[in-house]
Amino acid sequence: MSYAFMNGEFLPLAEAKVGVMTHALHYGTSVFEGIRGNWNPEEEKMFIFQPREHYRRFLQGCKVLRMSLPYTAEELSRITVELVERSGYQQDIYIRPLAFKGTERVAVLKLQDLEDSLVIFTIPFGAYMDLEAAANCCTSSWRRIEDTMIPPSSKIGGLYVNSVLAKTEATLAGFDEAILLTQEGYVSEGTGENIFMVMDGKLVTPSTSDNILAGITRNAVIQLARNELGLETVERKVRRSELYAADECFLTGTAAHLTPVGHIDNYKIGSGDIGPVTRELQSLYFDVIRGRISKYLHWCTPVSNTVAKAYP
Repeated sequence: MSYAFMNGEFLPLAEAKVGVMTHALHYGTSVFEGIRGNWNPEEEKMFIFQPREHYRRFLQGCKVLRMSLPYTAEELSRITVELVERSGYQQDIYIRPLAFKGTERVAVLKLQDLEDSLVIFTIPFGAYMDLEAAANCCTSSWRRIEDTMIPPSSKIGGLYVNSVLAKTEATLAGFDEAILLTQEGYVSEGTGENIFMVMDGKLVTPSTSDNILAGITRNAVIQLARNELGLETVERKVRRSELYAADECFLTGTAAHLTPVGHIDNYKIGSGDIGPVTRELQSLYFDVIRGRISKYLHWCTPVSNTVAKAYP
């Protein structure tokens, strides 16, 4: 059963509701995170991947929208563990924290005059994209939002209309995913993923100055590539044409995990299939997030499935 933690109490997800006049619904005044719970069938245990890192970014985003929540990142992590325990899922899940302006007023109002609300819920969540096939991507005609418009370093609700427009354009044209460019034409990111190239034995990825979200998965992959494969990651401006000449390409994100890319704008990337570096990183990453590699257990918060029986 899906549960939510809303404004200080646990309740069934079906009972977590807001009114149609809620400010965030009309004006996008919300901040959210996406956190994965990954089921390990051998241990019959759920592993939540880097919840504290997600909540630190979440609280930074709340500051941008002048929200003040009565919780630290550590406290939100503990609440999330209890929420996952109550739900008792024995499959991969998605955890969605959402802080929003809950005042029921239809007007463009000062952020500091609006009430802050919080909800966290869990739902079953499998593969966001096909991880066994290389994705077919395109560069979008929609440009990535600039920091001087809405800060892309935070997961602000209204900002994601930018991603929805790009994703819609791409899928209607027969592609799996869109890659957004900056106003200057440099590569930024996917609609919900960071992007990496493999070039000359190194990983190359756009820097934070190109209006990307500094992804939690992105950071983990950079560390795994360095520590386990001896691969350096170069963060710099990336021209669109460089994507076409890459040896390999892949996307990273909480929902997308590590998704290989085979074609971009009808250019074949490498062999057009999953490249060897991508496959090795993908395999390593999945072992890490399911708690199978002791060296990286500190990235995972375990939740025992048996605890769910203790809750009504």
